[in-house]
Amino acid sequence: MEMNRTETGGTENNRMENNSIIAPMTRIHMVPMDVIAGFEVRPGMYDINGATAIPGGVNFTVYSYGATACELLLYKRGEDEPFAVLPFPENYKIGKVYSMIVFKLSIYDFEYAYRIDGPYNPKEGLLFNKNNVLLDMYAKAVTGQKIWGIPKKEGVAYKARVVKDDFDWKDYTQPHIPMEDLIIYEMHVRGFTRHFSSEVNYPGTFEGLKEKIPYLKKLGINAVELMPIFEFDEMKDYRVVNGRAVMDYWGYNTVSFFSPNSSYAACKEYNREGTELKELIGLLHENGIECILDVVFNHTAEGNEMGPCFSFKGFDNNIYYMLTPEGYYYNFSGCGNTLNCNHPIVHQMILECLRYWTTAYHVDGFRFDLATILGRNEDGSPMSKPPLLQSLAFDPILGNVKLIAEAWDAGGLYQVGSFPSWSRWAEWNGRYRDDMRNFLKGDYGMWEIAANRITGSRDIYDPKYRGNDVSVNFLTCHDGFTLWDLYSYNEKHNEANGWGNTDGSNDNRSWNCGVEGDTKDAEVLTLRKRLAMNAFAVLLCSRGTAMFFAGDEFLNTQYGNNNAYCQDNEISWLDWREVKKNEVHFNFCRYMIRFRKGHPVLRKFAGNSACGFPEIQVMGVDGCTKVLRVIYAGRNEENTEDDVVCLAVNTFWEEQEFTIPFLAGGKDWHMAADTSGRYYPAFIPEDGELKIITGNTLRIPARSVYVLTS
Repeated sequence: MEMNRTETGGTENNRMENNSIIAPMTRIHMVPMDVIAGFEVRPGMYDINGATAIPGGVNFTVYSYGATACELLLYKRGEDEPFAVLPFPENYKIGKVYSMIVFKLSIYDFEYAYRIDGPYNPKEGLLFNKNNVLLDMYAKAVTGQKIWGIPKKEGVAYKARVVKDDFDWKDYTQPHIPMEDLIIYEMHVRGFTRHFSSEVNYPGTFEGLKEKIPYLKKLGINAVELMPIFEFDEMKDYRVVNGRAVMDYWGYNTVSFFSPNSSYAACKEYNREGTELKELIGLLHENGIECILDVVFNHTAEGNEMGPCFSFKGFDNNIYYMLTPEGYYYNFSGCGNTLNCNHPIVHQMILECLRYWTTAYHVDGFRFDLATILGRNEDGSPMSKPPLLQSLAFDPILGNVKLIAEAWDAGGLYQVGSFPSWSRWAEWNGRYRDDMRNFLKGDYGMWEIAANRITGSRDIYDPKYRGNDVSVNFLTCHDGFTLWDLYSYNEKHNEANGWGNTDGSNDNRSWNCGVEGDTKDAEVLTLRKRLAMNAFAVLLCSRGTAMFFAGDEFLNTQYGNNNAYCQDNEISWLDWREVKKNEVHFNFCRYMIRFRKGHPVLRKFAGNSACGFPEIQVMGVDGCTKVLRVIYAGRNEENTEDDVVCLAVNTFWEEQEFTIPFLAGGKDWHMAADTSGRYYPAFIPEDGELKIITGNTLRIPARSVYVLTS
């Protein structure tokens, strides 16, 4: 029997909306074959995972390798007991996949979940329980998480909604900025605007971030890296410490990989979840800013043996997690469990997930938390050619997105410089952070290592095998001290986290400039501000992709907390009053970002210079000076003249004299930036005009940076 799409029932509104889902189909051969729980049903589309609206109904597809039976549970919105339970008949199962089309079902009328039956044997890793209500692993929206800080009801399960995917991307086009040209701004969506001083209409939300796009443009960054925005439960591990609530604020405990965090939406988005995020990404693109997501595929929020069973454990515990021979959880993530990423099933899910965010949300890149876990075998051992990493590197749909690895994990595997890449993966350069922190605070014997880091870390990223766009350089990120705290504290101060200051790294490579923490000592404060300027200048003059943490541009503090994962308060929120208070530093950061953009030699090979200088020339510390000099030479963007930049860094506590090469053709060196404070409140002389430097010998004040141009 042949049937028009409108003949299968449902409201006219639902039929019209569903018509856009499968636009190429004008006539379909789908008619009910059975009745289950009062609903007309038929076997579904087995190769479309999740719940999908189709003409006249909804297709439900789910799989489990160890299950013996599966039930679909339908709920009215906000209710905890299902109004219908639909067991999948045995003939609705092909292989390990259950699929059912339920007719005359509007996506606005229900929420859904599953129950899976099968063997229960924890020693074998089998945790099937027909009474557990399970969240669809492919859910595009999770219910019950909308209001931040409200705990999920005890004993109430996660449920999912079907999302209408009809967002109009209009004329938004992705910027496709080359990796080496990116200036990445890492931020927490909630913490960015949650403080009252942000003065946005919707603080702590995607909408609030959208209101701050003019600020981002003014600052000059061209990429934002959003800390986790997949659905997570911020009330996980909720506690009260000294009268202050602590919770899973950062969000590195994923509940659903395909769903945006609904509490980051300013308005209710029933069955249109993700719309505000898409609008944000579209507007970022319109303003020339890329959007990179920090994704967590190394573990989930289900935890270890003591943790809940709300999704993956109930579908196939022994597939989704790395288990010991006794059935316990390997913990290479430090969070209780480890996702079994290179199992073919998990591999497939991760690939489908990233494809979904790339196609449905137009995401420009992904930063993979604890990415070495993605390269571990099922027994936890590192693999030389991990199938998942190789698959992501060569996947056609992911062909233009950035893939950035945090190349270490909590199990001790550290692969900075050796992460499997196929000339496709970039890395957070942890050695840049560590070595440059040592160098910039004045440690002895660091100049050669610092020169390597500044010039692209070619000692660990051989351009022949890795290219020239691998190193993501950073001095600060969400994990660790802020830029201001880096020069205000010798020790971490994480007492507010409630673990007796035992959490967080002890290897901070920081310097408090003589006084621990807050002070009114003008000399100490001046030195701290100078060191912060030094750090930013060197970062922006280093080869590789530059990245810094939100708030560093106006000297935001976390009061010495280097692990603020649980602090949903003033410790983590940006205080926007600091922009005005530290206006000089803010303007310096803006200037250095603009300067980097204007000088291609700082970012890449820019052709051979006419003056005969090599592409990169390092003049190191010697018996006459303690000043490290790095000179970049090439051509400007228009190829009309040479582009030559000299970075001179004096980390010593006394003024130093140093030399730089003469320029050919009678040209002079000009001062482009000076962090010493001699021109305070400016950072270049004569209110922005470049000062001509005669000769080739200069003196640089203690603990200062010069940036010179030809």
